[in-house]
Amino acid sequence: MKRMLLASAALLAMAMPGMAQAQEYTFALVPKALNNPFFDLARDGCMAAQEESDGAITCEYVGPSAHTEMEQIQIVQDLISRGVDGIAVAPSNAPAMGRALRAAQQAGIPTITWDSDLLPEDAQYRSTYIGTKNYDIGVNLAKLAQKAKPEGGTICLQSGGAAAANHNERMQGLRDTLSGTQSETPPGERLAGEGGWTEVDGCPLFTDDDSAKGVQQLSDILNRYGDLDVFVVTGAFTLIADNAFRQALAGVKDKIDAGELVMLAADTLPMEMQQVRDGLVAGLVGQKPYDMGHQSMFLLKDLAEGKEVQDPIFTGLDVCEQSNIDTCVKQGGS
Repeated sequence: MKRMLLASAALLAMAMPGMAQAQEYTFALVPKALNNPFFDLARDGCMAAQEESDGAITCEYVGPSAHTEMEQIQIVQDLISRGVDGIAVAPSNAPAMGRALRAAQQAGIPTITWDSDLLPEDAQYRSTYIGTKNYDIGVNLAKLAQKAKPEGGTICLQSGGAAAANHNERMQGLRDTLSGTQSETPPGERLAGEGGWTEVDGCPLFTDDDSAKGVQQLSDILNRYGDLDVFVVTGAFTLIADNAFRQALAGVKDKIDAGELVMLAADTLPMEMQQVRDGLVAGLVGQKPYDMGHQSMFLLKDLAEGKEVQDPIFTGLDVCEQSNIDTCVKQGGS
């Protein structure tokens, strides 16, 4: 009799949608590293989406403690094994993550990428990419360099991981814009005098998103090339270590003040904004990580419910210089 009553109640709930319990989902947001404040903002957006969902969404923020490509792959594989309802990942190693997300697709788990995408040949293994149009970060960094050095000069590019698709796209946009040409694939063609720009030997540098490594590389290049014109960082990694970054520039502050050496970087984290105010950095091209984390949860919910989503989804950019530093960061995506 008890079983019959339970069955009757279940049938009644199905017949009366208002009485049915809402579907609850667990979605994972996987950054490149937990020790990067850029990704903290995406986490905050993810948690805000959880609060706004009235119990429909649980945001599980999980990733490597530091930038470790294979650990990120293992985390995604574990999430697949657990059978979470959806995965949003910022791939550190695009080719390797493509293979991992193929397994998620085979398991029926919807996936999206954010901040960094898969390689074009693996795009079929995720439903959409949400984040920055990374090529345009490079374009805008190049425009800042051209504004500061109209005749060109020597330049060093500092990137994240060598296999990170987003940073390679940024380098391509920067190189293409400075050279005035269009390369076929990321990271573009190394600058060897095109448009007046030459990349110095030893660059590009790859930090693997390690702040200490980034600062050391910066110091080494500045010591090696006393006449370097422009140093461009395609992420915030080196500038995050604020005190160490400032110490690395202490010996060249006169050159920065005179406009002889120009520092440029991606992202608009608080310490970076202050570095612009203090005259250490000439310009920033910022992203919207909060929006990436926030929208990822609702995109996964749509996918879990069988809905189609737009691909790609670009969240917009902010270009900041000393002249607009207090008004350049706009709220929301664009």
